[in-house]
Amino acid sequence: MSLAGKHIVITGASTGIGRATADVLVEKGAKVTLIARRTELLEAACGDLGAAACFAAADVGDRAQLLAALDSAIAGHGAIDGLFLNAASGGTFTGICDYPEDSFEQVLTVNLRSPFWAVRHVLPAMIARGAGTILMTGSLASERGMAGNAGYVVAKHGLRGLAMALAAEVAGSGVRCNLVVPGFIETPMLDDVPEQGRTAMAGRTPQGRIGTPRELANVAAFLLSDDASHVTAQAWAVDGGLLGTLTL
Repeated sequence: MSLAGKHIVITGASTGIGRATADVLVEKGAKVTLIARRTELLEAACGDLGAAACFAAADVGDRAQLLAALDSAIAGHGAIDGLFLNAASGGTFTGICDYPEDSFEQVLTVNLRSPFWAVRHVLPAMIARGAGTILMTGSLASERGMAGNAGYVVAKHGLRGLAMALAAEVAGSGVRCNLVVPGFIETPMLDDVPEQGRTAMAGRTPQGRIGTPRELANVAAFLLSDDASHVTAQAWAVDGGLLGTLTL
């Protein structure tokens, strides 16, 4: 698998899945632009990745900041060949009757509106070139209902719909769109999960363990590469067998 010369933009790139994917992409010859909120983490990441990486600090939930960051990516590394929309917000964990409206709106904005804004911004140039790939990070919540997590479930189901609608719309233009679906992956979103909960997650996974960001990143890199040229409109799970079994 080679990504030599490709320019890939990653949101939510400073930690976890986004950061691990940047590592894999650069190893495979790509240029990357990292987008996230925390400048100090982005600077450190780019220091590790070298000249192939640049960054634009932005809150993807702010439309103006996001679009400016995408324009900065083009100015720094040229046309965007691949867009990995990975940024996410977990929202509030409570019942629907108690779910705060402001939290619901924030989760929808980061997880669903933001990818919509980004796609609309970069897609015309991809269609004009007749090439490009868009990858979105879904979730188990894209595929299943989860009690006490309505905002996130709604947003991630919507993101899956956006990915499938986009893939159908642009399939004949040379542009591809897929969704990668992490299971239980060792990311900052699990930092606050107590050990008992982590043990339960591992126990519910057929492989018997929580996955690593690198395992997800390797699949993301493949889907962003030309090796996946006949793969579009797919929700590709990286979950240790969780969704494909009766153990969930």
